[in-house]
Amino acid sequence: IAPENSDSRHISIFCSACQQTICPYHLLYHKKTHKALTLLGFDSLQSKPDNKTLLAQRQKLISKLTKIPKYSETHRQKIDYSFEFLMDNHTPTSYCDLASINNPSTFKKVSNSLIKALSICQDKNSTWQGDMEDRFIVLDNYGNRSDTCFLGLVDGSHGVTAAETVAAELPLLFLDQLAQMDSSYKKSKDEQQILDSFATVIEADYREKEKIFSDKPGNDETNKTNTYEWIHKAYAKSFWRMDRLLRLGRNEVSKVRWSGCSAVTCLVERIPKETDGTEEEERKHSENNTHSPLTRTAKGVAGLLHIANLGNAHAVLCKNGKSHCLSKEHSTSNVSERKRILQNGGNISTNEPDGLVEGYLRTTRGLGHHGDPILKRSVIPVPHTISVPIDDTCQFLILASNGLWEVLDYNEVLALTLTTFTHYLRMYECVQQNTTAPYKCQYLMPLTEDNLNHSKAINDLQDGIKILYSNKDIFLTDSKGNLKQNYTGQELLKTASPVGSKPPPQFEGDTKTHPSNCKSQTAGRGRVTSETLYDNAASYISEQLVKTALAAGSRDNITILIVLLNGC
Repeated sequence: IAPENSDSRHISIFCSACQQTICPYHLLYHKKTHKALTLLGFDSLQSKPDNKTLLAQRQKLISKLTKIPKYSETHRQKIDYSFEFLMDNHTPTSYCDLASINNPSTFKKVSNSLIKALSICQDKNSTWQGDMEDRFIVLDNYGNRSDTCFLGLVDGSHGVTAAETVAAELPLLFLDQLAQMDSSYKKSKDEQQILDSFATVIEADYREKEKIFSDKPGNDETNKTNTYEWIHKAYAKSFWRMDRLLRLGRNEVSKVRWSGCSAVTCLVERIPKETDGTEEEERKHSENNTHSPLTRTAKGVAGLLHIANLGNAHAVLCKNGKSHCLSKEHSTSNVSERKRILQNGGNISTNEPDGLVEGYLRTTRGLGHHGDPILKRSVIPVPHTISVPIDDTCQFLILASNGLWEVLDYNEVLALTLTTFTHYLRMYECVQQNTTAPYKCQYLMPLTEDNLNHSKAINDLQDGIKILYSNKDIFLTDSKGNLKQNYTGQELLKTASPVGSKPPPQFEGDTKTHPSNCKSQTAGRGRVTSETLYDNAASYISEQLVKTALAAGSRDNITILIVLLNGC
């Protein structure tokens, strides 16, 4: 599809608070209105009150505030700011084109049978940022294994050095850990040579501390059932070593405080077929692997995603039209992270909205940030890891930097992705039918209570699996930055389909409007005649997400890596 066939004025966003369709350029003002109404004590879903009502409510709140013994001038300012914002007559333009992207999307060809297409789109957001500090990782045939790939996104902070180093060396460190436990992962001679050069940095005393990853005794039941624990430990150990290498300060410019980064990575691997499919062999195989979680998966589970993240870079999976956040927010907005920092002797400033660690950094976990021992005492390199199965109901996997998540939440990104994908299929249909323009209507994905409740959505993720393995913390550090023996191991998240849950929403007009040559390549669903359909769709979606983030008021670098899975 040619880019000029796109008609971006038909792309709208669902506000996850009020479920109204909003133009991207109006989203920032729309969300501020919700926040201001809530702070002044109004229902955020109601229409904006008249000026007389606003004035009366402001006077009422200030009167109550002045009677409180501990009078807060900061809260008084919030009331005034909200009042002034609502009183101002904002008249946004009715329509304007989405901003142009400095760097068009990059298509990456991977041979993994679980992935139909993969695209990356970036923009440094030149209005607010001078340099592009994000980096991405796409490695096909990872570890010389077919149908295994390693994806990653690194969100740099206060310089690009740490992000560049992590993007280049973290995949090698992780592969080294995997190869020690699984002989099917192979390292090339060049990779081994680079790893050998790190031996002088990872000294004996440092290796002694690393024993926590393997020597910590676990619960017998956990050892029997947790097949993916070794992958989670490999993630934790590789992140730990990566942070040690960043302590060398290679290519750093500042002599006071070095750069750092957030990161989200994903190991995509296909589950091999271990039986020929006969009932007798399947029964014997099941009896011999009663403790393996793979025996508890429903038929059709094709692969696994092993996710690790720290900081504010996130991964979201779209399954059956629902958003499932596979990462964890490590910032001062996280209550548990704030508690950890304060208990270890750290400080969090009073900056709005949630404060800064030591008055400098919003993220509470990350790689790098060396040179300031006080800051590094609180900012730890401990990833959150999780393993989930994927099947033909999984549609999209999105890895994105903070530039996207600071203006759009998971549900809004999901709705926009589904909307854009549907819009693209309609444009493809128009081109196939030699029409001159796409349909003049909005293609929107309705949000229901099922896919709005993303905080609990992870509990619905395994329709075909009963147990998924997650790890909250591999280790914590004490107030001096040293490892503490409080490894929590892996957490078993037992899930079940909710009783009486509604069926997941599907694409609008899915069975009537989509032509046969736009259907999925999965069995029984027809076949796509154009090999580039999904490649172009992935590029189109990633570009639209970046444009929407820019229009919605993002002030950070934006990088989006989108993977089209077999369910789309």
